[in-house]
Amino acid sequence: MRAAIVVFPGSNRDADVARALTLAGAEVVKVWHADTELPAGTDLAVLPGGFSYGDYLRCGAIAGRAAAMDAVRAHAARGGLVLGICNGFQILCESGLLPGVLMRNINRRFICHRQMLRVERADTRFTTAYKKGQVIDVCVAHGEGNYFADPETIARLEGDGRVAFRYANAAGELTEDANRNGSLNSIAGIYSEKLNVLGMMPHPENFVEGLIGGVDGRGLFESLAA
Repeated sequence: MRAAIVVFPGSNRDADVARALTLAGAEVVKVWHADTELPAGTDLAVLPGGFSYGDYLRCGAIAGRAAAMDAVRAHAARGGLVLGICNGFQILCESGLLPGVLMRNINRRFICHRQMLRVERADTRFTTAYKKGQVIDVCVAHGEGNYFADPETIARLEGDGRVAFRYANAAGELTEDANRNGSLNSIAGIYSEKLNVLGMMPHPENFVEGLIGGVDGRGLFESLAA
Protein backbone atom coordinates (compact mmCIF):
# COMPACT_ATOMS: atom_id res chain seq x y z
CA MET A 1 0.00 0.00 0.00
CA ARG A 2 1.19 3.51 -0.83
CA ALA A 3 0.16 6.26 1.58
CA ALA A 4 0.43 9.99 0.93
CA ILE A 5 0.47 12.21 4.02
CA VAL A 6 -0.67 15.77 3.31
CA VAL A 7 1.38 18.26 5.35
CA PHE A 8 -0.04 21.70 6.12
CA PRO A 9 1.65 24.64 7.87
CA GLY A 10 1.09 23.72 11.51
CA SER A 11 0.82 19.94 11.07
CA ASN A 12 2.70 18.21 13.87
CA ARG A 13 1.61 14.56 13.80
CA ASP A 14 2.75 13.72 10.27
CA ALA A 15 5.92 11.97 11.49
CA ASP A 16 3.92 9.92 13.99
CA VAL A 17 1.46 8.66 11.41
CA ALA A 18 4.30 8.02 8.94
CA ARG A 19 5.98 5.86 11.58
CA ALA A 20 2.75 3.94 12.25
CA LEU A 21 2.16 3.27 8.55
CA THR A 22 5.77 2.23 7.96
CA LEU A 23 5.61 -0.23 10.85
CA ALA A 24 2.49 -1.70 9.25
CA GLY A 25 4.37 -2.24 5.98
CA ALA A 26 3.14 0.70 3.94
CA GLU A 27 5.21 2.86 1.61
CA VAL A 28 4.90 6.47 2.78
CA VAL A 29 5.37 9.73 0.87
CA LYS A 30 4.59 13.28 1.98
CA VAL A 31 2.63 15.85 0.01
CA TRP A 32 2.81 19.61 0.62
CA HIS A 33 -0.48 21.47 1.02
CA ALA A 34 0.16 23.54 -2.14
CA ASP A 35 0.61 20.47 -4.36
CA THR A 36 -2.21 19.91 -6.81
CA GLU A 37 -1.87 16.16 -7.26
CA LEU A 38 -1.27 13.09 -5.15
CA PRO A 39 1.67 10.86 -6.16
CA ALA A 40 0.89 8.20 -8.75
CA GLY A 41 -0.26 4.96 -7.20
CA THR A 42 -1.56 6.50 -3.99
CA ASP A 43 -3.93 4.14 -2.19
CA LEU A 44 -4.42 6.13 1.01
CA ALA A 45 -4.39 9.88 1.62
CA VAL A 46 -3.81 10.90 5.25
CA LEU A 47 -4.57 14.23 6.90
CA PRO A 48 -2.57 14.26 10.15
CA GLY A 49 -3.15 16.02 13.43
CA GLY A 50 -1.82 19.41 14.42
CA PHE A 51 -2.96 23.00 14.04
CA SER A 52 -3.15 23.61 10.30
CA TYR A 53 -2.69 27.29 9.46
CA GLY A 54 -2.69 28.00 13.18
CA ASP A 55 -6.39 27.03 13.44
CA TYR A 56 -7.34 30.54 12.31
CA LEU A 57 -11.01 31.16 11.40
CA ARG A 58 -12.11 27.65 12.49
CA CYS A 59 -10.06 24.50 12.98
CA GLY A 60 -9.42 23.05 9.52
CA ALA A 61 -11.30 25.81 7.68
CA ILE A 62 -8.33 27.13 5.69
CA ALA A 63 -6.80 23.69 5.16
CA GLY A 64 -10.09 22.42 3.79
CA ARG A 65 -9.64 24.84 0.91
CA ALA A 66 -5.98 24.11 0.23
CA ALA A 67 -4.91 23.06 -3.26
CA ALA A 68 -4.03 19.56 -2.12
CA MET A 69 -7.58 19.00 -0.90
CA ASP A 70 -8.91 19.10 -4.46
CA ALA A 71 -6.67 16.11 -5.15
CA VAL A 72 -7.86 14.40 -1.96
CA ARG A 73 -11.51 14.94 -2.90
CA ALA A 74 -10.87 13.53 -6.38
CA HIS A 75 -9.07 10.56 -4.83
CA ALA A 76 -12.02 9.88 -2.52
CA ALA A 77 -14.50 10.21 -5.40
CA ARG A 78 -12.60 7.45 -7.23
CA GLY A 79 -12.99 5.21 -4.20
CA GLY A 80 -9.53 5.85 -2.77
CA LEU A 81 -9.02 5.63 0.97
CA VAL A 82 -8.76 8.78 3.09
CA LEU A 83 -7.91 8.98 6.80
CA GLY A 84 -8.17 12.17 8.85
CA ILE A 85 -6.97 12.17 12.46
CA CYS A 86 -7.81 14.98 14.94
CA ASN A 87 -7.13 18.16 12.95
CA GLY A 88 -7.44 15.90 9.89
CA PHE A 89 -11.00 15.04 10.95
CA GLN A 90 -11.76 18.73 11.27
CA ILE A 91 -10.35 19.30 7.77
CA LEU A 92 -12.48 16.49 6.34
CA CYS A 93 -15.62 18.11 7.76
CA GLU A 94 -14.61 21.57 6.54
CA SER A 95 -13.80 20.23 3.06
CA GLY A 96 -17.19 18.55 2.66
CA LEU A 97 -15.85 15.00 2.67
CA LEU A 98 -17.61 14.23 5.95
CA PRO A 99 -20.74 15.76 7.54
CA GLY A 100 -20.96 17.66 10.79
CA VAL A 101 -18.57 19.93 12.67
CA LEU A 102 -16.08 19.68 15.54
CA MET A 103 -16.85 22.33 18.15
CA ARG A 104 -15.14 23.48 21.35
CA ASN A 105 -14.99 20.79 24.01
CA ILE A 106 -17.98 21.01 26.30
CA ASN A 107 -15.81 22.09 29.23
CA ARG A 108 -14.03 24.71 27.07
CA ARG A 109 -10.68 23.16 27.92
CA PHE A 110 -7.97 21.41 25.93
CA ILE A 111 -7.90 17.74 26.90
CA CYS A 112 -4.96 15.35 26.62
CA HIS A 113 -5.24 11.86 28.10
CA ARG A 114 -5.48 8.16 27.39
CA GLN A 115 -8.85 7.28 25.92
CA MET A 116 -10.82 4.08 25.51
CA LEU A 117 -12.74 3.62 22.28
CA ARG A 118 -15.38 1.08 21.33
CA VAL A 119 -15.03 -0.27 17.80
CA GLU A 120 -18.48 -0.08 16.23
CA ARG A 121 -17.81 -2.26 13.19
CA ALA A 122 -14.93 -4.48 12.07
CA ASP A 123 -15.85 -4.99 8.42
CA THR A 124 -14.35 -1.84 6.90
CA ARG A 125 -10.90 -1.47 5.35
CA PHE A 126 -9.86 0.51 8.44
CA THR A 127 -10.89 -1.99 11.12
CA THR A 128 -10.48 -5.63 9.97
CA ALA A 129 -7.77 -6.20 12.61
CA TYR A 130 -10.32 -5.46 15.35
CA LYS A 131 -13.54 -7.10 16.51
CA LYS A 132 -16.93 -5.42 16.66
CA GLY A 133 -17.44 -4.11 20.17
CA GLN A 134 -13.75 -4.36 21.04
CA VAL A 135 -12.46 -1.68 23.41
CA ILE A 136 -9.10 -0.21 22.43
CA ASP A 137 -6.78 2.08 24.37
CA VAL A 138 -5.47 5.12 22.48
CA CYS A 139 -5.25 8.81 23.41
CA VAL A 140 -6.79 12.21 22.68
CA ALA A 141 -5.32 15.70 22.51
CA HIS A 142 -7.66 18.44 21.32
CA GLY A 143 -9.56 21.55 22.23
CA GLU A 144 -12.25 21.29 19.55
CA GLY A 145 -13.32 17.66 19.41
CA ASN A 146 -17.00 17.97 20.29
CA TYR A 147 -18.72 16.31 17.31
CA PHE A 148 -22.04 17.89 16.35
CA ALA A 149 -24.47 17.51 13.46
CA ASP A 150 -28.16 18.18 12.90
CA PRO A 151 -30.64 15.47 13.98
CA GLU A 152 -31.21 14.25 10.42
CA THR A 153 -27.47 13.76 9.85
CA ILE A 154 -27.05 11.95 13.16
CA ALA A 155 -29.97 9.66 12.34
CA ARG A 156 -28.46 8.93 8.92
CA LEU A 157 -25.02 8.18 10.37
CA GLU A 158 -26.52 5.86 12.96
CA GLY A 159 -28.94 4.20 10.56
CA ASP A 160 -26.30 3.57 7.91
CA GLY A 161 -23.76 2.21 10.39
CA ARG A 162 -21.32 5.01 9.71
CA VAL A 163 -20.16 5.58 13.29
CA ALA A 164 -16.65 4.11 13.42
CA PHE A 165 -15.70 4.55 17.08
CA ARG A 166 -17.34 5.80 20.26
CA TYR A 167 -15.82 7.13 23.47
CA ALA A 168 -16.32 4.44 26.12
CA ASN A 169 -14.99 3.16 29.41
CA ALA A 170 -12.92 -0.01 29.79
CA ALA A 171 -16.10 -2.10 29.85
CA GLY A 172 -17.30 -0.60 26.58
CA GLU A 173 -20.01 1.44 28.27
CA LEU A 174 -20.87 4.90 26.95
CA THR A 175 -20.56 7.14 29.97
CA GLU A 176 -20.41 10.89 30.47
CA ASP A 177 -16.95 10.65 31.98
CA ALA A 178 -15.66 8.71 28.97
CA ASN A 179 -17.07 11.33 26.60
CA ARG A 180 -15.17 14.32 27.95
CA ASN A 181 -15.49 16.55 24.90
CA GLY A 182 -19.29 16.19 24.82
CA SER A 183 -19.69 14.66 21.35
CA LEU A 184 -23.22 13.69 20.36
CA ASN A 185 -23.87 9.97 20.87
CA SER A 186 -20.27 9.64 22.12
CA ILE A 187 -19.10 9.74 18.50
CA ALA A 188 -15.31 9.60 18.16
CA GLY A 189 -15.12 8.85 14.44
CA ILE A 190 -17.33 8.53 11.36
CA TYR A 191 -17.23 7.11 7.83
CA SER A 192 -18.29 8.54 4.50
CA GLU A 193 -21.22 7.01 2.63
CA LYS A 194 -18.95 4.61 0.72
CA LEU A 195 -16.94 3.79 3.88
CA ASN A 196 -13.70 4.83 2.17
CA VAL A 197 -13.20 8.03 4.19
CA LEU A 198 -12.66 7.89 7.96
CA GLY A 199 -12.37 10.86 10.27
CA MET A 200 -11.56 10.38 13.96
CA MET A 201 -10.49 12.65 16.80
CA PRO A 202 -8.38 10.20 18.88
CA HIS A 203 -4.78 9.40 17.91
CA PRO A 204 -4.19 5.71 17.10
CA GLU A 205 -0.76 6.59 15.65
CA ASN A 206 0.59 7.35 19.12
CA PHE A 207 -0.05 3.83 20.40
CA VAL A 208 1.66 1.51 17.94
CA GLU A 209 4.72 0.52 19.99
CA GLY A 210 4.78 -0.89 23.50
CA LEU A 211 7.79 1.20 24.40
CA ILE A 212 5.70 4.38 24.22
CA GLY A 213 2.59 3.20 26.04
CA GLY A 214 0.58 0.71 24.03
CA VAL A 215 -0.12 -0.99 20.73
CA ASP A 216 -3.90 -0.83 20.36
CA GLY A 217 -3.67 1.78 17.61
CA ARG A 218 -1.62 -0.54 15.43
CA GLY A 219 -4.68 -2.47 14.28
CA LEU A 220 -5.99 0.45 12.26
CA PHE A 221 -2.79 0.79 10.26
CA GLU A 222 -2.39 -2.96 9.85
CA SER A 223 -5.97 -3.12 8.55
CA LEU A 224 -5.16 -0.49 5.94
CA ALA A 225 -1.88 -2.09 4.92
CA ALA A 226 -3.55 -5.46 4.53
